[in-house]
Amino acid sequence: MSVTLSLMSVVFLATLHLLAPRIRRLPFVPEYATASFAGGIAVSYVFLHLLPELSQGNSELRELFQEEDEVSPLLGLEIFLVALLGFLVFYGFERLAERSQQSAGAQQSTDQGSHRTTTASDTGGRGGRGVFRLHLAAFAVYNAIIAYTLPLDWRISAPFAALFTGAMALHFVLTDRGLQEHYGDMFDRWTPRLLLAAALVVGWGLAVLFAPTSSVVVSVLTAFLAGSILLNVFKEEIPSNRSSHFGWFTAGLAAYALLLVLVTAFAESGSAAEPQEDASRASDFRPVGNG
Repeated sequence: MSVTLSLMSVVFLATLHLLAPRIRRLPFVPEYATASFAGGIAVSYVFLHLLPELSQGNSELRELFQEEDEVSPLLGLEIFLVALLGFLVFYGFERLAERSQQSAGAQQSTDQGSHRTTTASDTGGRGGRGVFRLHLAAFAVYNAIIAYTLPLDWRISAPFAALFTGAMALHFVLTDRGLQEHYGDMFDRWTPRLLLAAALVVGWGLAVLFAPTSSVVVSVLTAFLAGSILLNVFKEEIPSNRSSHFGWFTAGLAAYALLLVLVTAFAESGSAAEPQEDASRASDFRPVGNG
């Protein structure tokens, strides 16, 4: 059942990738409203779901190291170092994209000064083609890891997996906007979005064929994604020059927080109603975020 449900999640997320531009421009709804609402949901997910899950994963790693009698001067910080690495990697890609965009703009100004007409194809869009391909490949890996953790998410807790799928779907709307702004016409076509959608299917397929055998593996993958999600969420929604709306942002934040509270209460009541012999299995329940 978890495999089928996770496949449905992957298909849903892949469809969102393909339809993201249209979702941002819904009829009678300003683009700033949809983007801000999605941003509020993503930020709420980070603070109320993802960060607590990092703490849970860190406890699992600490137990693993203690069981193997290994002493680390950074014991207790390992999972957060992985998250920091994820943040650093995607921050590096963002800096590359910005420098490439600036170089393309400088080249266009030079060409205009010399009375040469420069098109988007001449400069490779707003950013360089090489940087664009590298950035796109990074997001493809990002998507594959998300999909790889989905079958386990659904097996552990279907309600939290459904919430996570919804949060990631709206998160993709934000990242789509960022990539389009960085790379212009290079990204605003079917092929890049098809690649990102296909990466989700590949990740899901790997999970079915080579399912993770340890929760520690999933925790490490989740931590890496956490760092990148933190960067992408705040980069896309917080900048002051971004066209956003505080009311819609707050509505999205409150909506996800309310859903999370309701799902958590439902899960806890369900666990309390289980027979005593199932207590050990119920104790394994954890909120499912990105992994």
